[in-house]
Amino acid sequence: METDTSLRDICEFNYGELEELLTGEFGEKRFRASQIYDWLHKRKAASFSEMTDISKALREKLSREFRITVMEPVEILTSKRDGTKKYIMRLFDNNVIESVFMRYKHGNSVCISSQVGCRMGCSFCASTIDGLVRNLTAAEMLGQIYAIERDTGERVSNIVVMGSGEPLDNYDELIRFVRMISDERGLNISQRNITVSTCGLASKIRQLADEGLQITLALSLHAPNQEVRERLMPIAKAYRLEDVLSACEYYYEKTKRRLTFEYAVVKGVNDNPGEAKLLSRLIGGMHGHVNLIPVNPVKERSYESPDKKDVYEFQAVLEKNGINATVRREMGRDIDGACGQLRRRYIENAGICTD
Repeated sequence: METDTSLRDICEFNYGELEELLTGEFGEKRFRASQIYDWLHKRKAASFSEMTDISKALREKLSREFRITVMEPVEILTSKRDGTKKYIMRLFDNNVIESVFMRYKHGNSVCISSQVGCRMGCSFCASTIDGLVRNLTAAEMLGQIYAIERDTGERVSNIVVMGSGEPLDNYDELIRFVRMISDERGLNISQRNITVSTCGLASKIRQLADEGLQITLALSLHAPNQEVRERLMPIAKAYRLEDVLSACEYYYEKTKRRLTFEYAVVKGVNDNPGEAKLLSRLIGGMHGHVNLIPVNPVKERSYESPDKKDVYEFQAVLEKNGINATVRREMGRDIDGACGQLRRRYIENAGICTD
């Protein structure tokens, strides 16, 4: 799809900004903003020509000055095990990102990316191998959801910002995205059904707590102490564990939203009962639950998946010590399910240079 990148992206405008643009710069009636916003964010129009209840003159003027972000799926894989769908989406600048669609009994969930690549350097993750290329715009985050709804014909009810990238490293666009996706004039997805995952940027967690949002915060913890965390996550050297957990406590105090602690279980690294006891002491009384994630093997890394019995023994130790814990279902493992795996394979096969 050819896109004139010199044009402004109209999907990046929130409702108030669009209304101001149309009534001010364009001299249109206020109700035009409602019409256009509805076409963009509810009906998911891919072009201005689709907006049939708007005058031809206005449609032509809009098309001369703006572009519409439309995510282009260039590869879609469907799991034969559980129906999970994984998408490679091409951006206007030919970069590619991953998004995932998962069906659960409680509704459809989408996991979206917030950056092209990542600079956090987590040693078990494929997303960070080539570093950060650029941030995504709010429109590109929205576009992933719209593209998946168009493809599946099904409504998304839950969103997890846990794909490629560190969401809080793209803070302003993340906040714009959350406010737009939860706007009643758009898809109107409840903020309580939105989860944002972070490696632990303590200052940004505190800033997020003050936004007045009702989203769920998921901390990528992955270790019961500072030493193991630094081994797995280089960013831990910049944000000490005690500072990160203090910020999480502040988030709970401000929002009263229960925290999720993501714990990627790596064989021989952080999977023994002793570490489960340490973890219990570390987060006891923090109003959260632990999501145990058996790590998916990444060919560029030496880490291995843990034995199932070790994962469930780890869970049992946590629960014995009063910590609510679940083991995440392995969704889409047969289609390169771990963050960054499919995108990396696509880049390699297509001969795309990421330097």
